[in-house]
Amino acid sequence: MKPFARLRAVMLDWAGTAVDHGSIAPVIVLQELFARHRVELTSEEARRDMGLLKRDHIRAILALPSVADKWRSAAGRNPATEDVDSLYAQFGLLQPAILSSNSELIDGVVEATGTWRTLGLRIGSTTGYTREMLKPIAEEAAARGYAPDASVCPDEVGAGRPAPWMLYRNMQLLDIYPPSACVKIGDTVSDIEEGRNAGMWTIGLTRTGNLIGLDAAAWAQLDTTSQQASLDRAAQQLLQAGADYVAEDLPACTHLLEQIEGRLINQDAPGRMAQLELS
Repeated sequence: MKPFARLRAVMLDWAGTAVDHGSIAPVIVLQELFARHRVELTSEEARRDMGLLKRDHIRAILALPSVADKWRSAAGRNPATEDVDSLYAQFGLLQPAILSSNSELIDGVVEATGTWRTLGLRIGSTTGYTREMLKPIAEEAAARGYAPDASVCPDEVGAGRPAPWMLYRNMQLLDIYPPSACVKIGDTVSDIEEGRNAGMWTIGLTRTGNLIGLDAAAWAQLDTTSQQASLDRAAQQLLQAGADYVAEDLPACTHLLEQIEGRLINQDAPGRMAQLELS
């Protein structure tokens, strides 16, 4: 492979992209959090708005009609702003042990990012976690060989996804521009929206991510037909969100990055392929 000349950086999500196959840890925390308030949160309800800043994620969950109904049954009133604040504070107390013990590096991440670096790319990262939440996860990942060149959390820029501010801060820290020289890679709709809002190329991940929501062991137990159906459903959701490309995992992005390099050489722009595919 030739070194990249036009493409300069990839911006990676954390859970479901670099760590935590299936994005399991946030679901466990959210289900435990709501269970303490006698509200049984389904996996689908917990995953619907995954990728947002956790305060915004909790607010979005409470706004779901199904969850609002369960909250009224348990609390005798509608969920309110003070409930968002209280739940978010409790999330911060619950999450350290659960996130740390369920955030193993996904297979191939160290090797793939190492290869990209040798080809001239920088590695940035964004997340729905605050810095305090991300710190133990990032430390464990670094001990196992993965440490991005830049890492930005929503509490450091004033807003989470789908706002582009975390990506812009990554660009500033890495001294890289324009946005079209960067690729945002993530496993949620909000990751794709974040990348598009920043003017970057976007790649959505299916097998390892939130839209399928299975750890590696559970995935391996599915038959081939079920696996393919799950991949197809996740891919369609990400393409509908505007992803330029989809891939199963990070290592599968390497050939897509080469394609993006070719499109940059031909003076192509992010977003055009997704529009053509969905037209």
